[in-house]
Formats: sequence, structure tokens, C-alpha cells
Amino acid sequence: PPRRPTVAMVTPACRRPTTRGRPPSPTHRPLTSRTPFPSMSQLSTALGGLSGVPELEVEALRPVNLLQEKNLLPPRALEAPEPNLSPELRKVNCSPQSFRCTLTSIPQTQALLNKARLPLGLLLHPFRDLQQLPVITSNTIVRCRSCRTYINPFVTFLDQRRWKCNLCYRVNDVPDEFMYNPVTRSYGEPHKRPEVQNATVEFIASSDYMLRPPQPAAYLFVLDVSHNAVEAGYLKYFSELLIDNLDKLPGDTRTRVGFLTFDNTIHFYNLQEGLSQPQMLVVSDIDDIFIPSHDSLMVNLKESRELVKDLLTSLPGMFSHSKETHSALGPALQAAFKLMSPTGGRVTVFQTQLPTLGAGSLQSREDPNQRSIQHLGPATDFYKKLALDCSGQQIGVDLFLLSSQYSDLASLSCISKYSAGSVFYYPSFHHTHNPAQLEKFQRDVERYLTRKIGFEAVMRIRCTKGLSIHTFHGNFFVRSTDLLSLANVNPDSAFAVQMSIEDSLADSSLACFQAALLYTSSKGKRRIRVHTLCLPVVSQLSDVYAGADVQAITCLLADMAIDRSLTSSLSDARDALTNAAVYLLSAYKSNVSNLQQSGLVLPASMRLFPVYILALLKQKALRTGTSTRLDERVFAMCEFKTQPLQQLMRMVHPDLYRLDDMSDQGALLLNHTLVPQPHLLHLSAERVRRDGAFLMDCGNVFYLWIGKSCSDVFIRDVLGCSSYASIPENMRHIPELETVLSERVRAFLDWLQDKRSFCSSVHVLKDEASAKAPFFQRLVEDRSEAASSYPDFLEHLQQQMP
Repeated sequence: PPRRPTVAMVTPACRRPTTRGRPPSPTHRPLTSRTPFPSMSQLSTALGGLSGVPELEVEALRPVNLLQEKNLLPPRALEAPEPNLSPELRKVNCSPQSFRCTLTSIPQTQALLNKARLPLGLLLHPFRDLQQLPVITSNTIVRCRSCRTYINPFVTFLDQRRWKCNLCYRVNDVPDEFMYNPVTRSYGEPHKRPEVQNATVEFIASSDYMLRPPQPAAYLFVLDVSHNAVEAGYLKYFSELLIDNLDKLPGDTRTRVGFLTFDNTIHFYNLQEGLSQPQMLVVSDIDDIFIPSHDSLMVNLKESRELVKDLLTSLPGMFSHSKETHSALGPALQAAFKLMSPTGGRVTVFQTQLPTLGAGSLQSREDPNQRSIQHLGPATDFYKKLALDCSGQQIGVDLFLLSSQYSDLASLSCISKYSAGSVFYYPSFHHTHNPAQLEKFQRDVERYLTRKIGFEAVMRIRCTKGLSIHTFHGNFFVRSTDLLSLANVNPDSAFAVQMSIEDSLADSSLACFQAALLYTSSKGKRRIRVHTLCLPVVSQLSDVYAGADVQAITCLLADMAIDRSLTSSLSDARDALTNAAVYLLSAYKSNVSNLQQSGLVLPASMRLFPVYILALLKQKALRTGTSTRLDERVFAMCEFKTQPLQQLMRMVHPDLYRLDDMSDQGALLLNHTLVPQPHLLHLSAERVRRDGAFLMDCGNVFYLWIGKSCSDVFIRDVLGCSSYASIPENMRHIPELETVLSERVRAFLDWLQDKRSFCSSVHVLKDEASAKAPFFQRLVEDRSEAASSYPDFLEHLQQQMP
């Protein structure tokens, strides 16, 4: 019998007040300035008046003189600014973790946007893991007849039988079925339906949304077994992880798996049910790849489970004595394409070296003297063309590169970039010599194997009439101007788009954006996940600045800089980032010039912008002057283009805390546990003292640095060591000790960890005197505004201003 529609009502997530709505704390007031700052009324007049809610906008517009105010960081992690909407609209608006705009107040015209000198764009994390998601089963999915927008909380009901689209303003009829509310089981209240009460919903799609019956979950693993791979030792750990997680692979009784290994030849594996053991089939003609058997290489996991386990158990030993140094990656990928074409699915490739044989073979392009600048683009179009073929057959390709030598990731990454896949990179990977990389590999693979997946997906972004989308960022194939083809979609990948204002929005008080992701679930259900974001339209420059989202702006500019470095040059990309800060400072200065403001002044909403720009310039993707391996630079670029905002910002500008002096003052009470809330520290070496313990949160890793003079009490009660000298090298966990300090530190780490979908590792670092500066302090210097360089950067910006 058909299942009853399941509908979960979403309550808005409890969020701490944003920094915009909070007065500056006493310790974060500006230093006394030589030039008196203008009053808010003077500033408001200069910027064209304030039209918004004062308490939201006054702090965001407070002028900050960067040369004089040193404490720019808020005490807590920066929140997304709240759009200046009515309480009713704010309550039902989309979460900024799923859908975020660089400007939470949309300028009425392109001229006003140009005047502000800020980029307009959207950041999307459309398939992220959600704790609550309204799932709607209905015979009728209500959409605008003109622009095909899905009905959402921001449409207008003219009466019970008609609704006006919030994107194109067409008036549509309300279908009879929509008059019934499955939540309240009442009739005649269409405005109370879950689709109209939640900005994020998921529809169970009908056959109208299918070009073919939904595919089964299909997974093909393509494994490098050359001598290099055997030396690296990844195969044993991959096989163990897959055996342990076979039951957790997303899918159902139809799930299919297959395996393919390669060195200078391609090896297929017959896993047909009924065999006593797996059969290896070798194809040595790599110039004319063919599939030796079409029925027994991709098998039903449930039926052939024991054979799959036998193969995984024996794989590491099968090639342990291999001396074959060549790698036929291209032919292996061609074989994978032929094998997966009938159904589509996911291909997972493990590669440990530069491909040297057959189609797609490559030669080293890395010159140690030119590491920083050249060869950021692919050497061949083989991998891009194959990726586009894969995308056309609904095949996504994910690449795990585990290499100690240059492998030309700039070329190899194209196989994932254009097939909506993911790239994972482990430089200097070795199972015994590099335990940190092994631990990261194991953690990543476990998450990868068990995370949710969507197949044969497409995503379309629609926006209010007058706005237009012109550039996309992320891993996908653009099928048409606003349609992205995503052979696979996963919860850890994000996208960004740039927008412009083609026609005046003067007749609109609100601008809306809708992202619709149509995909096949691992259970074979066709689903549509819809996110709708609503923002106010403003005519005053002050409102534009007050609603500026400095982190979203930084992430979009990072994407634009990566594109610039590929199409032009790295130096052009760096100049463009510096100019973005110069242009904003100049625009703000010219618009308040009648106030005779001196120094480098920005509104409080953008006060961290130069800090973030400097941090971007110091990232591996964009830095110069420091020798950077080409593959590591390219991987950093890949991450910039695909990471969600929260993860990217922690990479660019990690959060730094002091842990040894934490107290319960200001702590959160969560599930009967007190969670301390230490203040954020500036990423400056001068903030890191040898008598303390400091935690740096870089997103996928926590570094806990213990100073040489750190309290023995902290070391004993948190690390379980009697003294600083007894802290072991390569300590990678915080023990569970029954002490107050231990409970505080672990509660804080658990709280940080709960906010992300993946497990971050912990590295305990000692302040050892050595030939080099302490690693942690060098990391701080390397990542952001070190005490010696931030003032220099501000001076450079001042010199560049007209």
C-alpha cells in the first residue's frame, strides 16, 4: 500500500545574536582617534540615509579606522548577518548554511551595486546533511506556470484559489489537492501547507521528473596496484575500511559494486554469484580497451557479498611483490566508463603516481625553480573530455591521489571537476613513514563510503526578474545557462554563482532566489530538494553596506581569484584581490568624504575584509615568494572551488583559542553539560605565549599547541602527562580524564566537532626549540595577519588608494 506522506515541521534554528545586533564589548572599542569619528546621523546622511531597523544597522555601519583599532575580531565566531526582514519572513527564511548571499540587502540597480564596489553572488550548500527536512509526497507539485518556480513561503496568496509567483509575479491557480493540509488534516488553508511554511523542503517526484527508471546505486572502485602503490601501502587500509563499511554503503537490495585494478595492464574481476572465488581477467591491450564480460563485473552486492569480501581480503597480497612501475590510468578510466555507461553511478579512483602509459599519459612539468607560477592548467584535454562523456552517462568520478612525487593534479583533477566528483589529495603518503596522512586517509575514506549520495542530478537556480546569473563555481557540467549537470551529488560539496542586476528592482521590495536539486536517492527514489532565500531590496548605499556578508564576499572573491589565476596569471589574481580591498576603501571614503575622515576606514560589517584578503594571499593556492609544490597549490585551488563556506573560512582564517585559562563564565549549557566559550584570538604570533595552551581550529584538523612553560596542572589534568617533558611526540588524541579541566576541554572540542559533518583530527604540538621556528607559530605566521605583516599590508593598501 502507498505510504502516507511524511511531513516534518522545521523550527528555525536557535542562533546566537549576530555581531551586527550587538554593541561592541568594552575590550573591543576603538582606540582613541586623532580625528573625531562622525556621528551616526552624519554618516547616515553622507551615505544616503538609513532605511532599515536601527539596531540591526547602526553597529554594522559604525566606522572603523583600521590603522587605529587593533581588536577587530569579535569574541565569538562570526555569524551570517540577519537580513533586514519582518519577523514573519525572517522566521521562514532559508538557513545561511544552505543558501547565502554576499549582500543581505540587494541593491535596486547595477549602478548602486557598482558604487558599493562589492560583488553580488550566492553561495550554496544544497545537499548538506540536515537534522530536519520536510519530505512531501503529493500527486501535484505546485509550480509557477510561467517561470516554473516551486511554491514557497514568499509567494502571495491573493485568495484561497490564486497565488502570485515571487520571482516573475505571474498569478497562478491553486490546485484542488493543495487545499488539503496533510499536517493539520484540514481543508481550505493552502497558506499553511508545509511547502509554504518551510524555505527548505524535499518533494518525492513523480514519473514526470524521470527520463528513465531511477538507477540503482552503483559503485566501481578503480585501484592503482603498481609498485609505487604497493610501497605507499594504501591498499590494505582501503580494503579493511570497505569490508568494515560494506553494510553502510548507501543503497538498497539493488546496489551494485565492481572492482578494477591497473598497473601497465587492466585487471577486471568476475564476482558472479555461484563462483567459489573471484576470477581476475587481464586486458593487456591498453590501446584498445574492451570489457571482457558484461554480466559479471558489476554485481549485486547482496548476492555476491562473500566474493566481494574474499577479493578485498586478498587484494593487498596479490600485488605485494609487484615490480611494475608504469601506470595506465587513462585506459583504466576508459574501461571504467565503458563498464558503468549502462547504468551510471560512482567511480572511485585511487592513484599514486604520474600516469605513464596509454591514453592520458603525462610527463612531469614541475620545475623546482618555477613551482609557484607555471602549469596551473591541464597538460591535455583527455581527462576533461572523458569527464564530459562520463557526465553524459550519469557517471561521477572521485579521485584519491596518494603521492610522494609530482603527479600533475592540474590535469588529473579534470576527471572529477567536470563530472561533479570530488578530489582528495595526500602528499607524501606512506602507511608507516607518515602516520598523520594515514589517519587522515582512513577518516576521509570512512566518511566518503558512508555519506549520503544522490545520482543523476541536475540543479537549477532561479532568481527574481531583473537579476541574472552569469558565472558558476564548483564541480559540474553546465548544461544550459542556468542548469548544472551533477552525475553525483554529495553533502560535502558546495557551489557559488555570480550575479548582476540587469533591470531595476525599484518596483520590488523583496528579491528571491531558489535552488532546486533533482536527484535519485541511493534507495532509487526521484527527489527534488528546494531551497528558497528572500532578501530585501534597498535604494540606499548605507543599507547595502550594513547588509554586507564579509565571509561570503571573501569566499566568492576566492573563487573568482582561482579562475583569474587559470585564465590570466597568479600575479593578476593576487592584484585583483588586493584591488578589491582598495576599491572598497576608496568607495567608502569617497561616499563619506564630506566628513573629512582620515586613515583607512570601513564600516564595521566589513572591518575584517583586509584581514581575510591578506589571509587569502597567504594560502597555498595564491601565495608567492614561498616554494609551493605544484600539486599542493592545485589541490588548494580545488578546495577553494568546492568547500562549503564554514569549512573554507576555517582554512583561510582558522579560529584560535587559549585553553589553559578557560572558565565557566559565559559557558553554554547543552544537554546538562557546560561548554566553555573562550574568546577568539587574532592569528598573530605575538598572541601565542609559552606559558599557555592554544587551540587552532583549521576545519579538518585541530592543532593543540603546548607552550614550554605551560602549567603542569593543565598538562596533567588534560593530557594525562606528568610534565611538559613527558608529552609524547605525535600525540593525536585527548584522553578522557575525570578532571574538571579535561571535561572543559573535551566539552569545547566536542561542541566544535558537532558543528561539522566530518571528524576532525587532533594534533598535540610541543614548543620544541629546534633549527626552525616552532611549527605552530610558523603555521600562524603562514596563515594570516602575523604581527609583522598586517600593518605592512594596510600601509600597502593606503599607498594604492587614489
